[in-house]
Amino acid sequence: MRASGAVTRNTLRQQIADALRDEVLAGRLQPGREFTVKQIAEQYGVSATPVREALFDLSAQGLLESDQHRGFRVYEFTVADYRAMVEARALVMDGVIREVFAGPPPSAARQDLLRHALVSVRRRAEEASRAARGGDLDILIGYDLRFWRELGALVGNSYITDFLHRLRVQAWVFAVPYLRGDADVRDWLWNGHPELVAAITHRDRAALLSAVEGYNNHALSWADRLAAGDPAAPEQAARPDEPDGPADRARPKP
Repeated sequence: MRASGAVTRNTLRQQIADALRDEVLAGRLQPGREFTVKQIAEQYGVSATPVREALFDLSAQGLLESDQHRGFRVYEFTVADYRAMVEARALVMDGVIREVFAGPPPSAARQDLLRHALVSVRRRAEEASRAARGGDLDILIGYDLRFWRELGALVGNSYITDFLHRLRVQAWVFAVPYLRGDADVRDWLWNGHPELVAAITHRDRAALLSAVEGYNNHALSWADRLAAGDPAAPEQAARPDEPDGPADRARPKP
């Protein structure tokens, strides 16, 4: 009975963390927004314990800041932070690519497993690319995160996969407030996912390096544009005493 209660609480904790992360990624909980455990617990209609645990989980992921006296605040990443994310991602990807191509070719059994895994990754790539070309930010974020997570899983190293996923989420958290206010958003949404998958499928090292380099350069060019003030920095988020609280939408199920 005790174990069942723990599972229920942990599930609720994850549901709350996922719901709040989705609010941040959707731009409804914007950088700088402050709230307390009590506010979130009341809005979701749950006890304070799973809410507190969920908020600390999001803090550990770098999405929230905790303050002993004021509660929690959505972390405000800077353009310099975003550049550092891109550079860190580039270094890890470069190391992964070198390791994969420097080692012996995969066995026939491994190649068969990779082919099956790439079917799903390719679908994610096509959907993400289509959403990027259409400027559909909400659909793009969902498919893009799944794409990079599944792609990272092909490496077989869960630490690398988790690290890259965390960087990708943080990058989106930073980018969303800017992109939602940018009339030229389609010009700044990278859509090279299918080319990346094709290079991996054919084990084409040169094409893979070119696709990853293009992806990183695209992100850094956008960072240059932001540093120049085009578009302008988004306005500060509404404060918690204002209406339209974060939990008024999707409520996690107990």
